[in-house]
Amino acid sequence: MSDRIVYLDSAASTPMRPEAVEAMMPYLDQVYANPSGSHRFARQARRAIDESRDVVAEVVGVRPNEVVFTGCGTESDNTALSGAVARTGGVAVCSAAEHHAVLHVVESLGGVVVPVDRNARIDLDALASALDGLRDAGRAVAIVSVMAVNNEVGTVTDVADVAAVVRRHAPGALVHTDAVQAPSWLDLRAISPHVDLLALSAHKFGGPKGVGVLIERGGPQIDPLIIGGGQERERRSGTHNVAGIVAAATALQLTDVERVAENARLTVLRDRLVDGLVNGLDDVIETIPRDDPTVTKVAGSAHVCIGGVESEALLYLLDEAGVCASAASACASGAMEPSHVLAAMGVDREVALGALRLSLGHTTTDADVDEGLAAIIGAVTRLRDRTPAAS
Repeated sequence: MSDRIVYLDSAASTPMRPEAVEAMMPYLDQVYANPSGSHRFARQARRAIDESRDVVAEVVGVRPNEVVFTGCGTESDNTALSGAVARTGGVAVCSAAEHHAVLHVVESLGGVVVPVDRNARIDLDALASALDGLRDAGRAVAIVSVMAVNNEVGTVTDVADVAAVVRRHAPGALVHTDAVQAPSWLDLRAISPHVDLLALSAHKFGGPKGVGVLIERGGPQIDPLIIGGGQERERRSGTHNVAGIVAAATALQLTDVERVAENARLTVLRDRLVDGLVNGLDDVIETIPRDDPTVTKVAGSAHVCIGGVESEALLYLLDEAGVCASAASACASGAMEPSHVLAAMGVDREVALGALRLSLGHTTTDADVDEGLAAIIGAVTRLRDRTPAAS
């Protein structure tokens, strides 16, 4: 087993930025007061939250009072969907390729799931038809949710186009985007004007785990998910994670500043990684082709399907070689599950069995690509050599 770690799983979680770690440290062992208190020590902690809120608001392109700090991206998504339905009694709608933090909530609320196209983007005609059908049945739509960047295959959804369909066919519905995968690749200021609710998760852009953001544009339009303390203007109760919030704001600001340069750098590395796999192995399919001018894909996503292997066996060998990768979105057990995203895209099950999600981030280097390529090609070759040829 290799001692060096080649980390190609940034879509699951990114390493914390050193600046974010440094920013949070004083709020762990020095400014430890509860920010809901009234004394000067508490006010110092509360000031740090307010300053962090200003930073997040500027990066997202909203007002500070529209920023709500939560415990994670999943909580932000759950709050948006459950809160909208609780407030109006209407129907929740989402695409079939959403993260389970959205998809499972919509399903549990008896909502409507809309098909996606071959590139994991919501089918706009199907969305319009679904919204019209609900209207004709006398069912109000509470909220429509679509992710800005798909967490498995890296496709960018034109949120503005989706919002336009919703405004025409269900003008009373809120528009929500799970933008958890977006900050490293997209300017959030171009997304936020088109939505009512937007969710972020700090550990996806170099911040700590356990900190999320929910943007509520125009003020509260949903019921809170967590009540009892009145924090965040009663939109999300619970003692603030001051250190985590400060670190999240620091990481988000750095991500915003570096985004253009990092997109250029990582596009080169991503292309070299995918080209190396396609040229170094037979039967490798790039799940979202880079040469399709009708599709936008983020620079950090290198999703492929490799014939003649199964993901679970491949990931085991890569782990032995010190390469961190995945096949689909991370789940609590770490166990392999069939990708609902690939299924929704219409990818043949046999092809999907060899799915490999390689995702790059702010710490990815040329050496990571070189060593990752060698390990993957070696592992696939070993697995194929063990598989008896068909008679």
